Amino acid sequence: MPDTNSYIRLLRPSQWIKNFFVFAPLVFSRNLFQPKPFLQALQGFAAFCLISSSVYVLNDIFDRDADRAHPIKRNRPIASGKVTISAGIIWSTILFVTAVAIAFFLPTNFLSIVVLYFVIQFLYSLILKEIVILDLFIIAAGFMLRVIGGAEVINVQVSSWIILCTMFLSLFLAVAKRRGELVLSKEISGTVMRKVLREYSVEFINHVMMITATGMAISYALYTVAGRTVIVFGTEKLIFTTIFVLFGIFRYLYLVLHKNMGENPVTILAKDLPTLINLSLWFLTCLVIIYR
Repeated sequence: MPDTNSYIRLLRPSQWIKNFFVFAPLVFSRNLFQPKPFLQALQGFAAFCLISSSVYVLNDIFDRDADRAHPIKRNRPIASGKVTISAGIIWSTILFVTAVAIAFFLPTNFLSIVVLYFVIQFLYSLILKEIVILDLFIIAAGFMLRVIGGAEVINVQVSSWIILCTMFLSLFLAVAKRRGELVLSKEISGTVMRKVLREYSVEFINHVMMITATGMAISYALYTVAGRTVIVFGTEKLIFTTIFVLFGIFRYLYLVLHKNMGENPVTILAKDLPTLINLSLWFLTCLVIIYR
């Protein structure tokens, strides 16, 4: 009989930090301190946490054999045998139904986005993650759906600039993750274990990282001075937050290229103090400028 902790670990709550992208439209539409939009965004966040956890459980079931050969992933509840496959399927179903139930009472378009997210991520876990390049864009699509869902749930128009920034950011994180997996895989066995990783090389990934990092920096800088941005916020001062974005990019590149920490972005956000401080300063500066 598995303990409660095993079922909680199946949800991967540490990964819920990714779902904070749902709040981006709330913050940048100047509705953060409005009770109704905030509550709706919070419900949207909860729905994405549950639906993403539902997919994580299925992914652990699909990858159980490969996870057993991984030094860290072998401790996951499914791979370690602490939770049976049938129990995992039931748990995933409960999470899916609960997420849909929450989304059902929110705007119709949000429900559609939640279901679409599940379908795409399910196909990713099943087969798409083994298709080179496409796997990166599927990861990016998950982040963009969170942002779009965040806009739909509070009924605001999401800026195309935010979508563009999110795309480059998510691709950057996805490529860094692949690099970390590739390096770790070679360190463990001297060869690459996962099929899709055999299609990548560290040199190629480094080039793609630089492209996505550049795209992220430029798109964010252009967003801060775009005509619509200046009109909405009534100031051009948002451009000063670009310094935090650039520092964040450089710091992340340093950790990935020199410290080989890119396999799990959540670990960097949780354990790297300079990154945490920089992210906090960026957020607080944005709040001061947008809500002054």
